[in-house]
Amino acid sequence: MTDQRLTAPAVARNRAPLLDALAGVLPASGLVLEVASGSGEHCAFFAAALPGLVFQPSDPSSEARTSIDAWCAGLSNARPALALDAAEDWPLARADAVLCINMAHIAPWAATLGLLRGAARVLSAGAPLVLYGPWIRDGVATAPGNVAFDLSLRARDPAWGLRRLEDLALEVAPDFSVPEVIGMPANNSVLVLRRR
Repeated sequence: MTDQRLTAPAVARNRAPLLDALAGVLPASGLVLEVASGSGEHCAFFAAALPGLVFQPSDPSSEARTSIDAWCAGLSNARPALALDAAEDWPLARADAVLCINMAHIAPWAATLGLLRGAARVLSAGAPLVLYGPWIRDGVATAPGNVAFDLSLRARDPAWGLRRLEDLALEVAPDFSVPEVIGMPANNSVLVLRRR
């Protein structure tokens, strides 16, 4: 039988710092919906480290969902991956937290707007929407590596690219708090938005 697990090299570098940040943000128990779970490596790592939480991974790609389920095999607190497109209707009615890693810059802005709408529907007051990735911030110098990354993303697809934190803050204002920014290695950030 062939191994159906996909791998993303960045996961091995960022999963431990991400786990440290999540441990201070996620509830002690409840359901965490991960949107755009990709390979499933993050979900498997977090589920193993945080047994009090139940993780619901998701991805619009059937290949990714197969990989997610392979990575999470044997973890009793990781559910089978759902088919979920952030910009469409979500097949889940509620969650205690929503997590989305490295999606906003490799998807059209409409996907991020859909993520905000979907998270607003499934989260209760005070619950976190947690985003991770590279963000551009007004008044903060963008690292040269992130500038080059942004250019390479836009060359591959004009709808992609690093997003401005301030644009996100404008979109979330009615439903979420101002994003709390947690600095991370490799010029990335964790953004924590609390449901109003």
